[in-house]
Amino acid sequence: MKDPYQIILRPVITEKSSWLKETNREVCFEVAPKANKTEIKQAVEKLFKVKVESVRTQHRTGKKKRVGRSTGVTKSWKKAYVKLQENEKMIEFFEAV
Repeated sequence: MKDPYQIILRPVITEKSSWLKETNREVCFEVAPKANKTEIKQAVEKLFKVKVESVRTQHRTGKKKRVGRSTGVTKSWKKAYVKLQENEKMIEFFEAV
């Protein structure tokens, strides 16, 4: 098994992810592009000590951006929506704040 810290890169904190967290018990992460759903599930269970019900993944392609004359592309990345089981505590990213 790969290192969980190499699979789960960072949480994605947006209005949609906050809403999903409150209503559907889902948490959103940026994950390694080559990680599959089984690896993501095992990494979340190991890192946060919770039981995962399901995982949905999504590839986000980079957008074209322009600054003056020069053009570039933002990086492509992979997003995972992780749904926790009913009896599990919710993952809190800002517990220390």
